[in-house]
Amino acid sequence: MRTPDFSPRATGGLLKSAIAHPRLLQAAKTAVGVAIAWKLAPLMPGVADDYPYYAPLGVIVASFPTLMGSIKNAAQTLAGLVIGIALAASVIIFSEPSVVTVSLVVGIGMLFSGIRQLGAGRDYVPIAGLFVLIVGGPNADGYSIGYVSQMTLGVVVGLAINLLVAPPLRVTAAVKELSRLRAALGTHLASVADALEADWPPQEGEWSKQGATLNDTTTAVRRALAEADESRRINMRARIRPHDLSTDYTDLAALENTTFYVRDLTDVLAGAAWGTPVPVELPEELRPALGAAVRATANVVTEWYTGETNLKSLEAAEAAVAAVTQAIHDHRELGAEAIVAASAATLDLNRMLVALRPGIVRDAPVAA
Repeated sequence: MRTPDFSPRATGGLLKSAIAHPRLLQAAKTAVGVAIAWKLAPLMPGVADDYPYYAPLGVIVASFPTLMGSIKNAAQTLAGLVIGIALAASVIIFSEPSVVTVSLVVGIGMLFSGIRQLGAGRDYVPIAGLFVLIVGGPNADGYSIGYVSQMTLGVVVGLAINLLVAPPLRVTAAVKELSRLRAALGTHLASVADALEADWPPQEGEWSKQGATLNDTTTAVRRALAEADESRRINMRARIRPHDLSTDYTDLAALENTTFYVRDLTDVLAGAAWGTPVPVELPEELRPALGAAVRATANVVTEWYTGETNLKSLEAAEAAVAAVTQAIHDHRELGAEAIVAASAATLDLNRMLVALRPGIVRDAPVAA
């Protein structure tokens, strides 16, 4: 068993990593913001100081993993509050709060909460209207002013802390997710090559069921890139650590295409091996060449994942795929039904390499 390293350097590194963790940093900033807002709330002028408990709530509303997210969330919430208060005010002007008026305000508020543009503020429309009528009651005007004022104070405090202690960039996490997708594709293709090179038909393996997993991984990568993109907007840290996410989006598009062709290739080979989802033939004469082509393509993806990209591997994979095409031509006497699976698999491999080529060429070391 590995002995834990409690040296000052190792302990300091772990402490630094923990402090820098986005969720922990956000929690700490929110806690500090709530304390500051709670101290400032009684200093608000007029009737607002009667409702200090809404200031900490404003801080929580403005606490979001990204600066743009914080601003957007806070603006939408305040907009929802104002709309809800306006609905309640329109009722109070003409009548007293009652079962009918309260129900009417909440019902109309629920209709407003269907407005997509209100985002996080949608849920606050009926809540604000209900609070003004029930909690505010005869002092609805003072309550409304205090509610909005204290929430705004909390929002300002939360945004100020977020600006002073900028949230961490999510670029590293996004790059790791992208790398994980490359690794998953390389491993999957290597498993397919193993199946082609083993006794046929092979034992049903994980490679035949990995389509959904690859899709989930692709979705996670796209989400991580979107978060990384948003984390850089109006974030001072982005100037210190510049990173062009457009390249990562381009790579993701190539890997998404590759994932689609990998799934198609998997379905073709599963059909040849076990007759599902579509039964097809894969003659023994074509399996060695096809296995070599899949193996070569797997090597290309794996090398891109490990950072050992080189054009020779890409050219070798393209040559291996061309060899399958030649093998199909050489064995055309087998008939159309016998070569349809190999032809479909070859087309998938060709499309994979076409999708991967720009990124491979870009990242391959320049020859001296």
